[in-house]
Amino acid sequence: MKIAIPSNDGTTVSRHFGRTRGFMIYTISDGKILSKEYKTNDFTGHARGLHHEKEHQHSHAGIFNALGDCEVVIAGGMGRRLYDDFKQKNIEVYVTRENNLENAIGLFLKQELDNQPEKCCNH
Repeated sequence: MKIAIPSNDGTTVSRHFGRTRGFMIYTISDGKILSKEYKTNDFTGHARGLHHEKEHQHSHAGIFNALGDCEVVIAGGMGRRLYDDFKQKNIEVYVTRENNLENAIGLFLKQELDNQPEKCCNH
């Protein structure tokens, strides 16, 4: 399984999914981290300068193309539309208050990571 976590610095969980500088991608098997890699964000609407589109109707296709093999997303926050789009594609989403990347992935593996989807913004 692959897990994507937005991070500006490879250490902390980003508070806004679309505005992050990149994503830490973890490959997990049997409850253990097999690998991790940092993927630069050049595919979200915010990264491509599309965040001011009229009525905010940009597509999330770039995100799904770039992170399509991830089964889980852990973030500090994201827009409600993106959250709903992930859920529609059967991608599990955690909106967490945890700030540290390693703590977040560790808590997820122990099935102890908090999840607060009500924290999604409705912009």
